[in-house]
Amino acid sequence: MELRNYQKELANKGVTILTVHGIVYLAMEVRTGKTLTALEIAKLYGSKNVLFITKKKAISSIEKDYKNFGYTFTLTVINNESLHLINGEYDLLISDEHHRNGAFPKPNKVTQLIKKKYANLPMIFLSGTPHPESYSQIFHQFWISNNTPFGYYTNFYKWAKDFVNVKQKHLGFGIINDYSQAKIDILKPIIDKYFIRYTQKDAGFETSVNENILYCNMLESTYNIAKSLKKDKVVKGVFEAILADTAVKEMSKLHQIYSGTVKFESGKSMIIDHSKGFFIKDKFEGQKIAIFYKFKEEFNLLKEVFGDLLTDDLSVFDNSNKNIALQIVSGREGISLANAKYLVYFNIDFSAVSYWQSRDRLTTMERTTNDVYWIFSKGGIESKIYKSVSNKKDFTLSVFKKTYND
Repeated sequence: MELRNYQKELANKGVTILTVHGIVYLAMEVRTGKTLTALEIAKLYGSKNVLFITKKKAISSIEKDYKNFGYTFTLTVINNESLHLINGEYDLLISDEHHRNGAFPKPNKVTQLIKKKYANLPMIFLSGTPHPESYSQIFHQFWISNNTPFGYYTNFYKWAKDFVNVKQKHLGFGIINDYSQAKIDILKPIIDKYFIRYTQKDAGFETSVNENILYCNMLESTYNIAKSLKKDKVVKGVFEAILADTAVKEMSKLHQIYSGTVKFESGKSMIIDHSKGFFIKDKFEGQKIAIFYKFKEEFNLLKEVFGDLLTDDLSVFDNSNKNIALQIVSGREGISLANAKYLVYFNIDFSAVSYWQSRDRLTTMERTTNDVYWIFSKGGIESKIYKSVSNKKDFTLSVFKKTYND
């Protein structure tokens, strides 16, 4: 097997940036080959012992690429949640889906751990969306390295004084500072020297996504529960209760109910309506599909409907006739679902990032047309969420309040 010509060119450019600056950021769009480009940079850099941090579901794919292309350096691939378990000596760190280290104003625990253990290492960052919601996400992504161009600033708040137009936001419980408006005009010239940006168009292919919205009738009892919850803000059963005493709870509970599950005040979850599951099974009978769901109980619902024809294991999916079901947030990045004929959304996430990233999971260099199906309940909340996220806006509480009763 051999790298594509553009991957070789990008790797050569990347090793130069890494040598000069100690950091290179591969901002390459989905399916353009970030992983292989990073592994090739590691080889050209002369690394002997590489640590690759990624998502759990992407580990097998990365190890497969490493083996198939015959790299001889030692590679340790670990998921974020298990990072605290390893204590090896490494000479290069590769951080996959690196935008997840961009939380602000405070870094998340994994980001803090990477800085604590590996700040002195040269680093390769990978992400097709380096700043999906705000350029303010850049600070902590570089903060983990001693080679950060922002080393003068000991924390985000000090950095924000120079690089963010801080504004005040009035929320129901008080006033907070909004740090999302970074000063892009002064920030980009500083960070651009670390970046290699590469699009699907640059690679010679563009994705065409054919989106189809299908509406499913739910059980009358499901609509009655939703109606009662909206009216009374509570639905009481014999042993359990569904409570919507705040707008946040109402939004979340309706999101669950209209797809056939609900989480009670006790913390227990329950399937209340299999309609969507059977709708998908009947519609795509005999086709190999990948399904995205939102809430954990929805997987149990799908499993009851599909039985042994459904898995949540990517390797099983790739090597059998089984369909796969994945939670949207965990499946939207770092994996390929190209073996599926169709991508089907059982439910939809509030995040615009989830919408845009997850739709591309079928894409390869050879396959540039994706058929995507959204399954919405008639009269439910999903179409409102879709309208928001497809326009690159998260479905927030304020959007819910403005649009749900339209």
